[in-house]
Amino acid sequence: MYAVIPGVLLLLVIALSGPLPWLMARQHMFRRSPLAALVAWQAVTVAAIIAALAAAPAAIPLVTSGDNPNRHPGLLALVGAVSGGMLASLLLSGHRVGRRLRILRARHRELVDIIARHDGQRTRVLAHPTPTAYCLPGRHARVVISQGVLDQLPDEQVQAILAHEEEHLRARHDLLVEFFTVVHQTVPPVLRREEAMREVRLLIEALADRAAVRVAGELPTARALLTLAGSATPEAAMGSGAGASTRLGLLAAGKPHPVVTAIMYAYAAALVLAPVVLLALALTSG
Repeated sequence: MYAVIPGVLLLLVIALSGPLPWLMARQHMFRRSPLAALVAWQAVTVAAIIAALAAAPAAIPLVTSGDNPNRHPGLLALVGAVSGGMLASLLLSGHRVGRRLRILRARHRELVDIIARHDGQRTRVLAHPTPTAYCLPGRHARVVISQGVLDQLPDEQVQAILAHEEEHLRARHDLLVEFFTVVHQTVPPVLRREEAMREVRLLIEALADRAAVRVAGELPTARALLTLAGSATPEAAMGSGAGASTRLGLLAAGKPHPVVTAIMYAYAAALVLAPVVLLALALTSG
Protein backbone atom coordinates (compact mmCIF):
# COMPACT_ATOMS: atom_id res chain seq x y z
CA MET A 1 0.00 0.00 0.00
CA TYR A 2 2.70 2.47 1.02
CA ALA A 3 4.52 1.84 -2.25
CA VAL A 4 1.99 4.08 -4.01
CA ILE A 5 2.73 7.12 -1.81
CA PRO A 6 5.56 8.50 -4.03
CA GLY A 7 3.20 8.33 -6.99
CA VAL A 8 0.45 10.02 -5.00
CA LEU A 9 2.88 12.82 -4.10
CA LEU A 10 3.69 13.30 -7.79
CA LEU A 11 -0.01 13.55 -8.61
CA LEU A 12 -0.38 16.04 -5.76
CA VAL A 13 2.39 18.18 -7.26
CA ILE A 14 0.56 18.27 -10.58
CA ALA A 15 -2.78 19.12 -8.94
CA LEU A 16 -1.28 21.88 -6.76
CA SER A 17 0.68 23.36 -9.66
CA GLY A 18 -2.07 23.65 -12.25
CA PRO A 19 -5.69 22.54 -11.75
CA LEU A 20 -6.14 23.73 -8.16
CA PRO A 21 -4.77 27.28 -8.70
CA TRP A 22 -6.94 27.49 -11.82
CA LEU A 23 -10.01 26.63 -9.75
CA MET A 24 -9.08 28.93 -6.86
CA ALA A 25 -8.61 31.91 -9.17
CA ARG A 26 -12.26 31.52 -10.16
CA GLN A 27 -13.60 31.42 -6.61
CA HIS A 28 -14.11 35.15 -6.04
CA MET A 29 -15.34 34.54 -2.51
CA PHE A 30 -11.66 34.23 -1.59
CA ARG A 31 -11.17 37.91 -2.37
CA ARG A 32 -13.52 39.04 0.40
CA SER A 33 -10.86 38.12 2.99
CA PRO A 34 -7.53 39.06 1.37
CA LEU A 35 -5.30 37.93 4.24
CA ALA A 36 -6.91 34.50 4.58
CA ALA A 37 -6.90 34.13 0.81
CA LEU A 38 -3.19 34.92 0.63
CA VAL A 39 -2.53 32.35 3.33
CA ALA A 40 -4.46 29.83 1.23
CA TRP A 41 -2.48 30.70 -1.89
CA GLN A 42 0.78 30.39 0.04
CA ALA A 43 -0.39 27.03 1.34
CA VAL A 44 -0.94 25.82 -2.23
CA THR A 45 2.56 26.80 -3.29
CA VAL A 46 4.24 25.53 -0.12
CA ALA A 47 2.35 22.23 -0.32
CA ALA A 48 3.41 21.78 -3.95
CA ILE A 49 7.05 22.37 -3.01
CA ILE A 50 6.85 19.99 -0.05
CA ALA A 51 5.19 17.31 -2.17
CA ALA A 52 7.83 17.59 -4.89
CA LEU A 53 10.74 17.53 -2.44
CA ALA A 54 9.17 14.69 -0.43
CA ALA A 55 8.68 12.37 -3.39
CA ALA A 56 12.26 11.05 -3.31
CA PRO A 57 12.44 10.51 0.50
CA ALA A 58 9.05 8.81 0.37
CA ALA A 59 10.54 6.24 -2.03
CA ILE A 60 13.34 5.31 0.39
CA PRO A 61 11.34 2.46 2.00
CA LEU A 62 11.03 0.88 -1.44
CA VAL A 63 14.81 0.47 -1.46
CA THR A 64 15.55 -0.20 2.19
CA SER A 65 12.69 -2.63 2.83
CA GLY A 66 12.83 -6.31 2.04
CA ASP A 67 10.99 -5.80 -1.23
CA ASN A 68 12.98 -6.12 -4.41
CA PRO A 69 13.76 -2.52 -5.52
CA ASN A 70 13.89 -3.67 -9.12
CA ARG A 71 10.10 -3.82 -8.97
CA HIS A 72 9.99 0.00 -8.91
CA PRO A 73 12.91 1.28 -11.03
CA GLY A 74 10.82 3.66 -13.12
CA LEU A 75 9.08 5.19 -10.12
CA LEU A 76 12.34 5.60 -8.22
CA ALA A 77 13.93 7.38 -11.17
CA LEU A 78 10.88 9.59 -11.66
CA VAL A 79 10.52 10.73 -8.06
CA GLY A 80 14.25 11.36 -7.81
CA ALA A 81 14.14 13.51 -10.94
CA VAL A 82 11.11 15.45 -9.69
CA SER A 83 12.59 16.17 -6.25
CA GLY A 84 16.03 17.06 -7.59
CA GLY A 85 14.60 19.07 -10.46
CA MET A 86 12.28 21.03 -8.16
CA LEU A 87 15.11 21.93 -5.78
CA ALA A 88 17.44 23.00 -8.59
CA SER A 89 14.71 24.95 -10.35
CA LEU A 90 13.70 26.77 -7.15
CA LEU A 91 17.27 27.82 -6.42
CA LEU A 92 17.87 28.98 -9.98
CA SER A 93 14.54 30.81 -10.24
CA GLY A 94 15.08 32.46 -6.85
CA HIS A 95 18.46 33.77 -7.91
CA ARG A 96 17.24 35.07 -11.27
CA VAL A 97 14.05 36.71 -10.00
CA GLY A 98 15.69 38.29 -6.95
CA ARG A 99 18.65 39.64 -8.88
CA ARG A 100 16.47 41.06 -11.67
CA LEU A 101 14.09 42.81 -9.27
CA ARG A 102 16.93 44.35 -7.26
CA ILE A 103 18.57 45.71 -10.41
CA LEU A 104 15.34 47.15 -11.82
CA ARG A 105 14.39 48.81 -8.53
CA ALA A 106 17.85 50.26 -7.98
CA ARG A 107 17.89 51.78 -11.47
CA HIS A 108 14.41 53.27 -11.12
CA ARG A 109 15.17 54.59 -7.63
CA GLU A 110 18.26 56.36 -8.93
CA LEU A 111 16.19 57.87 -11.74
CA VAL A 112 13.39 59.23 -9.56
CA ASP A 113 15.92 60.60 -7.08
CA ILE A 114 17.36 62.66 -9.93
CA ILE A 115 14.24 63.86 -11.76
CA ALA A 116 11.62 64.04 -8.98
CA ARG A 117 11.11 66.53 -6.17
CA HIS A 118 12.04 65.22 -2.74
CA ASP A 119 9.17 65.43 -0.26
CA GLY A 120 10.43 63.87 2.93
CA GLN A 121 12.92 61.07 3.42
CA ARG A 122 11.54 58.65 0.85
CA THR A 123 8.61 60.33 -0.93
CA ARG A 124 9.26 61.60 -4.44
CA VAL A 125 6.93 63.81 -6.51
CA LEU A 126 7.09 63.54 -10.30
CA ALA A 127 6.26 66.66 -12.32
CA HIS A 128 3.51 64.97 -14.33
CA PRO A 129 -0.18 65.96 -14.61
CA THR A 130 -1.57 62.41 -14.77
CA PRO A 131 -2.42 60.99 -11.32
CA THR A 132 0.01 58.15 -10.64
CA ALA A 133 1.26 56.49 -7.48
CA TYR A 134 3.53 53.54 -6.77
CA CYS A 135 6.28 52.40 -4.45
CA LEU A 136 9.73 50.91 -4.93
CA PRO A 137 10.38 48.39 -2.13
CA GLY A 138 13.77 47.42 -0.77
CA ARG A 139 16.42 48.68 1.59
CA HIS A 140 16.16 52.21 0.17
CA ALA A 141 12.40 52.27 -0.43
CA ARG A 142 10.62 55.07 -2.25
CA VAL A 143 7.01 56.22 -2.50
CA VAL A 144 6.46 57.95 -5.83
CA ILE A 145 3.44 60.11 -6.65
CA SER A 146 2.81 62.49 -9.51
CA GLN A 147 2.01 66.18 -9.21
CA GLY A 148 -1.35 65.30 -10.72
CA VAL A 149 -2.24 63.44 -7.51
CA LEU A 150 -1.54 66.52 -5.40
CA ASP A 151 -3.32 68.88 -7.81
CA GLN A 152 -6.47 66.84 -8.50
CA LEU A 153 -7.18 64.99 -5.25
CA PRO A 154 -8.21 66.41 -1.87
CA ASP A 155 -5.95 65.84 1.11
CA GLU A 156 -7.89 62.87 2.50
CA GLN A 157 -7.59 61.00 -0.80
CA VAL A 158 -3.88 61.79 -0.99
CA GLN A 159 -3.54 60.38 2.52
CA ALA A 160 -5.33 57.23 1.39
CA ILE A 161 -2.91 56.78 -1.49
CA LEU A 162 0.14 57.36 0.69
CA ALA A 163 -1.20 54.95 3.32
CA HIS A 164 -1.72 52.33 0.63
CA GLU A 165 1.87 52.59 -0.59
CA GLU A 166 3.32 52.79 2.91
CA GLU A 167 1.49 49.59 3.82
CA HIS A 168 3.19 47.81 0.92
CA LEU A 169 6.55 48.89 2.32
CA ARG A 170 5.74 48.25 5.97
CA ALA A 171 4.36 44.76 5.39
CA ARG A 172 7.04 43.92 2.79
CA HIS A 173 4.44 42.85 0.26
CA ASP A 174 7.23 42.80 -2.29
CA LEU A 175 8.61 39.66 -0.64
CA LEU A 176 5.25 37.96 -1.14
CA VAL A 177 5.22 38.94 -4.80
CA GLU A 178 8.80 37.72 -5.18
CA PHE A 179 8.00 34.41 -3.48
CA PHE A 180 5.03 33.73 -5.74
CA THR A 181 6.98 34.85 -8.81
CA VAL A 182 9.80 32.43 -8.01
CA VAL A 183 7.39 29.53 -7.56
CA HIS A 184 5.38 30.59 -10.61
CA GLN A 185 8.45 30.48 -12.82
CA THR A 186 9.51 27.15 -11.31
CA VAL A 187 6.29 25.47 -12.42
CA PRO A 188 6.56 23.89 -15.90
CA PRO A 189 4.91 26.08 -18.56
CA VAL A 190 2.30 23.40 -19.32
CA LEU A 191 1.02 23.68 -15.73
CA ARG A 192 1.68 27.38 -15.10
CA ARG A 193 -1.43 29.52 -14.58
CA GLU A 194 -1.10 33.25 -15.24
CA GLU A 195 -4.47 33.92 -13.61
CA ALA A 196 -3.06 32.60 -10.33
CA MET A 197 -0.32 35.23 -10.33
CA ARG A 198 -2.83 37.96 -11.20
CA GLU A 199 -5.06 36.87 -8.33
CA VAL A 200 -2.20 37.02 -5.83
CA ARG A 201 -1.27 40.53 -6.95
CA LEU A 202 -4.90 41.61 -6.63
CA LEU A 203 -5.12 40.24 -3.09
CA ILE A 204 -1.95 42.05 -2.06
CA GLU A 205 -3.33 45.33 -3.39
CA ALA A 206 -6.61 44.66 -1.56
CA LEU A 207 -4.66 44.24 1.69
CA ALA A 208 -3.05 47.65 1.19
CA ASP A 209 -6.51 49.10 0.48
CA ARG A 210 -7.63 47.93 3.92
CA ALA A 211 -4.77 49.91 5.46
CA ALA A 212 -5.79 52.99 3.46
CA VAL A 213 -9.36 52.66 4.73
CA ARG A 214 -8.12 52.54 8.32
CA VAL A 215 -6.21 55.80 7.78
CA ALA A 216 -8.49 57.84 5.51
CA GLY A 217 -11.86 56.10 5.48
CA GLU A 218 -13.67 53.98 2.93
CA LEU A 219 -15.13 56.73 0.72
CA PRO A 220 -11.87 58.70 0.23
CA THR A 221 -10.04 55.43 -0.50
CA ALA A 222 -12.63 54.38 -3.06
CA ARG A 223 -12.55 57.78 -4.79
CA ALA A 224 -8.74 57.73 -4.88
CA LEU A 225 -8.81 54.27 -6.47
CA LEU A 226 -11.30 55.49 -9.06
CA THR A 227 -8.97 58.35 -9.99
CA LEU A 228 -5.94 56.07 -10.26
CA ALA A 229 -7.72 53.28 -12.14
CA GLY A 230 -5.70 52.31 -15.18
CA SER A 231 -2.62 54.34 -14.25
CA ALA A 232 0.67 52.82 -15.33
CA THR A 233 3.06 51.16 -12.87
CA PRO A 234 6.74 50.65 -13.74
CA GLU A 235 8.08 47.12 -13.79
CA ALA A 236 9.25 45.88 -10.36
CA ALA A 237 7.17 48.57 -8.61
CA MET A 238 3.85 48.17 -6.77
CA GLY A 239 1.16 50.61 -7.89
CA SER A 240 -2.16 51.79 -6.49
CA GLY A 241 -3.88 51.66 -9.87
CA ALA A 242 -3.47 47.91 -10.48
CA GLY A 243 -6.87 46.20 -10.67
CA ALA A 244 -8.54 49.28 -9.17
CA SER A 245 -12.01 48.57 -10.60
CA THR A 246 -12.12 45.09 -9.07
CA ARG A 247 -10.79 46.38 -5.76
CA LEU A 248 -13.58 48.98 -5.64
CA GLY A 249 -16.05 46.13 -5.73
CA LEU A 250 -14.24 44.41 -2.88
CA LEU A 251 -14.43 47.55 -0.74
CA ALA A 252 -18.15 47.82 -1.43
CA ALA A 253 -18.74 44.14 -0.61
CA GLY A 254 -17.66 44.60 3.00
CA LYS A 255 -16.17 42.03 5.34
CA PRO A 256 -16.69 38.28 4.87
CA HIS A 257 -18.45 36.08 7.38
CA PRO A 258 -16.00 34.87 10.08
CA VAL A 259 -16.98 31.26 9.37
CA VAL A 260 -15.89 31.62 5.73
CA THR A 261 -12.55 33.05 6.84
CA ALA A 262 -12.09 30.19 9.32
CA ILE A 263 -12.83 27.65 6.58
CA MET A 264 -10.17 29.27 4.37
CA TYR A 265 -7.56 28.97 7.13
CA ALA A 266 -8.54 25.34 7.73
CA TYR A 267 -8.28 24.69 3.99
CA ALA A 268 -4.77 26.18 3.96
CA ALA A 269 -3.69 24.02 6.90
CA ALA A 270 -5.05 20.88 5.24
CA LEU A 271 -3.14 21.62 2.03
CA VAL A 272 0.19 21.90 3.82
CA LEU A 273 -0.44 18.89 6.05
CA ALA A 274 -1.38 16.56 3.18
CA PRO A 275 2.16 16.01 1.74
CA VAL A 276 3.68 16.00 5.24
CA VAL A 277 1.33 13.23 6.38
CA LEU A 278 1.98 11.22 3.21
CA LEU A 279 5.74 11.49 3.72
CA ALA A 280 5.43 10.46 7.37
CA LEU A 281 3.35 7.41 6.38
CA ALA A 282 5.90 6.42 3.75
CA LEU A 283 8.86 6.69 6.10
CA THR A 284 7.18 4.87 8.99
CA SER A 285 6.20 2.05 6.65
CA GLY A 286 9.85 1.20 6.20
